[in-house]
Amino acid sequence: MVNHRGWSVMKTKSIYRKQSPRTIALYIFLLFAFSIFFFVFNAGNIEQQQINPISVQKTDEELWDPPSTRGLRPCAHPKRRYKGTRGSGRYLTVNCNGGLNQMRTGISDMVAVAHIMNATLVIPKLDKQSFWQDSSAFSDIFDELHFITTLQKDVRIVKQLPKELELVPRARKHFTSWSSMGYYKEMTQLWNEYQVIHVVKSDSRLANNDLPLDIQRLRCRAMYHALRFSPPIESLGKELVDRLRTQSGKYIALHLRYEKDMLAFTGCTSGLTDAESEELRIMRENTKHWKVKDINPTEQRKGGFCPLTPKEVGMFLRAIGYPPSTLIYVASGEIYGGDARLSELKSYFPNLVFKEKLATKEELNAFAKHATQSAALDYIVSLESDVFVPSYSGNMARAIEGHRRFLGHRKTISPDRKGLVKLFDELERGNIRTSSFSELVWQMHKNRKGAPRKRKGPSPGAKGKERFRTEESFYENPYHECICSPKGI
Repeated sequence: MVNHRGWSVMKTKSIYRKQSPRTIALYIFLLFAFSIFFFVFNAGNIEQQQINPISVQKTDEELWDPPSTRGLRPCAHPKRRYKGTRGSGRYLTVNCNGGLNQMRTGISDMVAVAHIMNATLVIPKLDKQSFWQDSSAFSDIFDELHFITTLQKDVRIVKQLPKELELVPRARKHFTSWSSMGYYKEMTQLWNEYQVIHVVKSDSRLANNDLPLDIQRLRCRAMYHALRFSPPIESLGKELVDRLRTQSGKYIALHLRYEKDMLAFTGCTSGLTDAESEELRIMRENTKHWKVKDINPTEQRKGGFCPLTPKEVGMFLRAIGYPPSTLIYVASGEIYGGDARLSELKSYFPNLVFKEKLATKEELNAFAKHATQSAALDYIVSLESDVFVPSYSGNMARAIEGHRRFLGHRKTISPDRKGLVKLFDELERGNIRTSSFSELVWQMHKNRKGAPRKRKGPSPGAKGKERFRTEESFYENPYHECICSPKGI
């Protein structure tokens, strides 16, 4: 045994003596290279963790169930003493402005204005000069007969002016924004000289607050009952919802407002190339009705005035707790940056669906050159979704949120963009852990899921017309006038 162990030691020593300096140097080099590789690999993982938040483990109920309605219900019917108006040979013609949801809210306001001014409302003309250049008529987007008959007890509505009035002089009015009941009572003096008043713009013509209850409820009847989409749009919209339900049962509708016009208007350039930023600046400079031209993109983003980027939306939804397998319907126009930018969202949620994937080319052909009709399809799918998430608080986001509130406070998660930007930046700098990031995002949004609440008033310090402009839109939250407790119905 002793001799054997001695032989082993001698053999080992002889092996070490046989290693050349070149071989030993090679061993050292390989060990050094492996160490570098190991460090880089793990550093990559650390960086990836910093920008890929870990989901907070939440139950299906927490992720999908709507907030409690606290017994509140829609209540858009008139009070007992309410009386409709018949027009008395006075006519209101209207030129709507803006996209789909600006026109919807504007039309609803004009129904109320016609009632206040005791006028017959002529079916409004839709905007054909806006960014979308859509030639659609009222009947292409909305069910015209349904609109007329639903409101027949409120205000008289006709498809066109009587022929004998087509050439008579008209009072051309640009009614003051956010006007009160008293303002339109004063405008009735125009009937002393004219039979026809033409309204140049329709959006934001009525105040959000301090209007009689019956006028507010009339706005709701117009918006949520009378303005039904045309049969072809309604039919395909419901079919798209059914197809989504068949695929996954539940889905999120994401209004991804990361489109060229919105980025140019807001001056937001985070994550864009220099060439893209310059393209947006030129577009903003050349759009005459956009009054603000010189915008600091960094300050815009810090103030929460920018749409979330596709990447930020992905980080946000993962942090809230939604798994990568979640089915997400993307309601939007053309994403600025195309598939390359959209891939940043797909890296978090591969199961993205657009209407172009859900519907056949034949089904979409009728809407192909009509952006407003196409947006109406997105409106229906978003309205019926289990969860609605807007990346920016634009016209569509506000209109859908209000409609979902009216229908029973369906779950709507409104990102706190200003708060999120701070967290995104802290996460990127490595100042907070991924698990902490997720919990902070969850806590930040626990009261931003569409639960019943009072409509927000003007911003602190706002004066004059600025007060009205900064109030929360009536159509974003029609509580309490059109959403009440059973006792108040």
